[in-house]
Amino acid sequence: MSKTRAALAAALVLTAGAVGPALAEGERFVLVSHAPDSDSWWNTIKNALRVAADQMDVTVEYRNPPTGDLADMARIVEQATAAGADGIIVTIADYDVLSGPIRAAVDGGIPVITINSGTVAQSQSLGALLHVGQPEYDAGHGAGLRAKADGATNFVCVNHYITNPASVERCQGFADALGVSLEGRMIDSGMDPGEVSNKVSAYLNANSDTDAILALGPNSAEPTLKALQDQGLAGEVYFATFDLSPTISEGIKAGAIAFAIDQQPYLQGYLPVVILTNLARYGVVPGNSINSGPGFVTKDNIGLVEELAGVYR
Repeated sequence: MSKTRAALAAALVLTAGAVGPALAEGERFVLVSHAPDSDSWWNTIKNALRVAADQMDVTVEYRNPPTGDLADMARIVEQATAAGADGIIVTIADYDVLSGPIRAAVDGGIPVITINSGTVAQSQSLGALLHVGQPEYDAGHGAGLRAKADGATNFVCVNHYITNPASVERCQGFADALGVSLEGRMIDSGMDPGEVSNKVSAYLNANSDTDAILALGPNSAEPTLKALQDQGLAGEVYFATFDLSPTISEGIKAGAIAFAIDQQPYLQGYLPVVILTNLARYGVVPGNSINSGPGFVTKDNIGLVEELAGVYR
C-alpha cells in the first residue's frame, strides 16, 4: 500500500477527537518537466524543490528529457510510476502525448499534481489532484490588452518552444487582445541565441510595420533584446515577455522591455511538494487548483523582485 493510501486509511479509523501521530518522514516525489537541459528558466523551480524538500524532510527528484523530446518525457513518467514514487508532479506539455502515462500513474494509486503547462480542465480529466500554474491564454490576452492600451497594433510572437501547445496559447491570447490574426505573426525561433536574434532581425526587416514583440521567456527574450539593441530599436519597438531573468530585469529598468509576465514558478515547484507531503502524512489536500499567475513586472515594481530573479522569481 502506498504511503498516501495508508494515510487515508489511517484517517478513517481514528476515533473522534483522537490525535494520531504523523506517518514516517522521507517520502519520495518526482517532478517531471518538459524542459530541455538548456532552459535556464527552470532553475527557479529546481530551487523551490530544494527548499520544499528540506522543509518537508522528503526527497524530490527533478527529471526531464535532455533535448525536450516529449516522447522521452512520457517514458520518464512511466519510469516514475513503475518505481513507485509517493507522488508525481508533472507538466502537461502535450495532452495527447502525456495523457496515457499520467492516467496510468493515477490508476496505479500514485497521487499526481500537474503544473505549469496544461489547463485545469485537462488536469481534472486525467484524475490529477489539482493544477498549479498560470492560465496561458488568459495571460497572453491580458498582456495583449496592456500592450493595446499602450498603443500597440501589430506584433510578432517569438516562440522558442513551439511544440508546446501552451506557448501557442500565449501568442494567440495576445493576438486576440490586439484584434489581429496570429497567422504570419509567430516565429519558430528555437533556443539557440544566435538563431533567435537572426530570425527576429530578419522578421523586423521584412515587416517594418511591426510595432510590438512578445517573447515567451528568457530563451527568446534575451536574444530578442540583443537583436533590438543591434538594430537600434531597443525602447522603440514595444517589447514584452513572459517570465524573468537578470537580463530581463535590466531591460525593464532600462526601458527596453515594457513588462514581464510573472507566473511565479517558485510556487509551481514549492506548493506541490508541500501538498503531496501533507496528503501522504495526514490525508489532507486543497479542494481547488491554484493559479500561480499572471502578474506584471514593470519599471514601477522591478525593485521588489530583481534581486530574486532566477532563484525565487
